[in-house]
Amino acid sequence: MHESDDSPAEFGILIVEDDFRIADIHRAFIEQSEGFRVVGMARSGAEARSLMSRQADTVHLVLLDAYLPDVEGLELLWSLRRDYLQVDIVMITAAREVETIAEALRGGVFDYLIKPVQAARMAQMLARFRRERAALTARSEMSQEELDRALTRLRPEGAPGGGARSLPKGIDRLTLRTVVSALEQAASPLAAMEVARAMGASRSTARRYLEFLVSVQVVGAELGYGDVGRPERRYRLLGDTSPWCEEG
Repeated sequence: MHESDDSPAEFGILIVEDDFRIADIHRAFIEQSEGFRVVGMARSGAEARSLMSRQADTVHLVLLDAYLPDVEGLELLWSLRRDYLQVDIVMITAAREVETIAEALRGGVFDYLIKPVQAARMAQMLARFRRERAALTARSEMSQEELDRALTRLRPEGAPGGGARSLPKGIDRLTLRTVVSALEQAASPLAAMEVARAMGASRSTARRYLEFLVSVQVVGAELGYGDVGRPERRYRLLGDTSPWCEEG
């Protein structure tokens, strides 16, 4: 059961993928990420356009394959970008060619995932999407510092100006160090409740800190199974947390 004090807005996702097996895998990934639901699945460009024409107001994010039976994915990308400015697009494809990736980036994709997509990488993308949407809809104006903090994807790792990074509202550095310590001492990935016990806080608080660490790409989230056999997100360290945990 989700706690009401931490429940996010719900975002609709359209999956555009001609291989139904891959589409089902992506649907399963999405359904394990809180705050998201699949509102449509299309196996061609024509189906995608038809779905968008009928229910564009329910779609916030499109997962788009580069190879479709009736249209090039990049052509559909530009079409969707022109007709539905409010929708973000993530390319999910086996295409590794630099030219394809470069055009997708010029088309303003939110992210570019290469098949086979790992659950942790999908969860990372969704967490960042949720975080950025929340930041951009929470107020009518933002300062440069607030914008830089929200759009962590625009700040490369190891950017100049070392020392402690600024933390968003609701994230305390001392508590963050406690969360990181719990992950460092664990022999395997931890669920939010396990981290909550280690830090002496509620599950919602632990989850908030864990998802922040996922959003800045130093912690990974993957699907695991709890004591009663239900799927749950489990977290493990991926990178250096010192810029976020050290005092300035």
